[in-house]
Amino acid sequence: MTGIPADPADPADPPAPAVPAVTAERLVATPEGAARLTTSAPPGIPVGLLVLGHGAGGRRWTDDVVATRDTAVACGWAVVLVDQPWRVAQRRVAGPPASLDRAWLAVIAALGPDRPAGPLVVGGRSAGARVACRTAVATGADAVVALSFPLHPPGRPDRSRAGELALPAAAGIPVHVVQGITDPFGTPDEVRGVLPPHATLDAVPGPHALERAAAQVAAAVLTRLPEG
Repeated sequence: MTGIPADPADPADPPAPAVPAVTAERLVATPEGAARLTTSAPPGIPVGLLVLGHGAGGRRWTDDVVATRDTAVACGWAVVLVDQPWRVAQRRVAGPPASLDRAWLAVIAALGPDRPAGPLVVGGRSAGARVACRTAVATGADAVVALSFPLHPPGRPDRSRAGELALPAAAGIPVHVVQGITDPFGTPDEVRGVLPPHATLDAVPGPHALERAAAQVAAAVLTRLPEG
């Protein structure tokens, strides 16, 4: 991934999002139950494919993820939003990490026949970012985007998840983290202190939820997407 880190005080304006030319929804069988895929594609041949997962809470796609999707589609990328089986089944609590990984791997495999040529970028916010990092090598990803990476539980820096963040980098896969400056799950300075090779970071205003910085998150991701 290339580009200059965005200045949180003066972020680059992303291109005006366009209404996706094609949006389709389907269910995919996984070992953990059905996952839901919502695919948005631009007119013409996509530059590449961006696949994003959600966090461990809530029942809707957050503004930062939606803005990232819309901006990427406006720039020629196909984007798939993945609802994990626990959310499709309307359960209140996410399953254990291994179950999330199994479902994610099944989803990426199911995309195989329909995947556009060009780079595959995987990612998500919070728990979804962890899943993308843990499985990046197995999915054959060209890059990882981690929004609000939960480096540790709030108030528990001793329980670091830096090892997960390092997994893609160990295989030479670039990782880009977008972190809120007051995130109790890990500030940008904390994340920067454990940032592995082949990884970059942009700091944006906000806590773990990046709702008010959605446009800045989208701009930060866009500058780091690989060229198709």
